[in-house]
Amino acid sequence: MSDQGYPRQLRLLTAGDYRRVFETAAFKVHGKGLMALASPNALGHPRLGLIFSKKNVRRAVDRNRLKRIVRDSIRLRQQRLPAVDIVVLARRGVHELDNATVHRQLHGMWRRLEREANKSAREPELERGEDTQRT
Repeated sequence: MSDQGYPRQLRLLTAGDYRRVFETAAFKVHGKGLMALASPNALGHPRLGLIFSKKNVRRAVDRNRLKRIVRDSIRLRQQRLPAVDIVVLARRGVHELDNATVHRQLHGMWRRLEREANKSAREPELERGEDTQRT
């Protein structure tokens, strides 16, 4: 049986981790009712932090359901995601979405994040390649 848990190493644990993502967010992806901020890390794997406030998702049962869906989504895609720290924020109305819709939104968000991270990783390589060709 494969290990598909959600270990501590895949989580943002301290306030400093969250603060760093908010201050240095290189990527911002939106879904219906959700937003993810991401900042590159040097760990070689993605880490996730969740912010689902009572103001935006009133009932605890809804907050817990959404958190569980987001964690599951990251767990299933962690091999393909770049090495970034991700903070997922809930917006008003997200609790009205059913589980399948939230999964689709997250899938699209992770694909866009992968694309943006790969694009930004290639840009410095292209710039270095252009510099060496000129000399």
